[in-house]
Amino acid sequence: MPLALTSAMDASQAQNFNPPARSVAPLQTQCSNCSLRDICLPCGMKPSDVNGLDELQFSRTKVGAGQTLYHEGKIFRNIYAVRMGTFKSSLTLADGREQVSGFQMAGELMGLDGIANGTYASNATALEDTEVCTIPYDQISKLAATSADLQQAVSRLMSREIVRDHSLLMLLGSMNAEERLAAFLLNLSQRFKLRGYSAREFHLRMSRAEIGSYLGMKLETVSRTFSAFQQQGILEVDKRHIRIIDAAALQRVFETRVH
Repeated sequence: MPLALTSAMDASQAQNFNPPARSVAPLQTQCSNCSLRDICLPCGMKPSDVNGLDELQFSRTKVGAGQTLYHEGKIFRNIYAVRMGTFKSSLTLADGREQVSGFQMAGELMGLDGIANGTYASNATALEDTEVCTIPYDQISKLAATSADLQQAVSRLMSREIVRDHSLLMLLGSMNAEERLAAFLLNLSQRFKLRGYSAREFHLRMSRAEIGSYLGMKLETVSRTFSAFQQQGILEVDKRHIRIIDAAALQRVFETRVH
């Protein structure tokens, strides 16, 4: 089974957000009628508890490509659910370089790393035009105190973050370049399938350099490994467009080290 790497904004949060020029006024959203409810926060909750989420009236905001939703070190008040598009999470190293720590897509949450110390521990940057729901943490905490199902849902989300971090350490510590890239592509394939998209053909929103930063590989190594997979008949690669020709072969590359 592929390695699992995985795991709107109100006016008071303006200091945590650089508004893109094409942002629009925040709109209200409801979890009960959202197409992502089966993979996002309401997943597994009773209808009555989902109705409780609706009463919180989360707002949603568009974030333009290249814009930062929040910065590391900023005061933590919200967690964010991706409604549309792709984000990257990153850390700023002591020498100023960026270390990519994850990629989030529709139905996934961001900002949970701010719970522990009261400030965000990473940056969240949109890789394309996106839209997010803002979930005020104090409100969700109060609601969770009255609902065991919601408490479990929040615990599952926290666990998913821990699993994602652990999986990254596995990639960096025990796999060679081909195994790391295979695991990354298999994980993306799995996540696209879960959202109703093709598991075999998709467009990468992140650059080769960002993939390399995430996987602990040099840019040249990433490009060379993509080329190797193409020469082996495993992938067809056209810039950022990927088509998995032989999923079983890609899985075998990953499983070489796992087993």
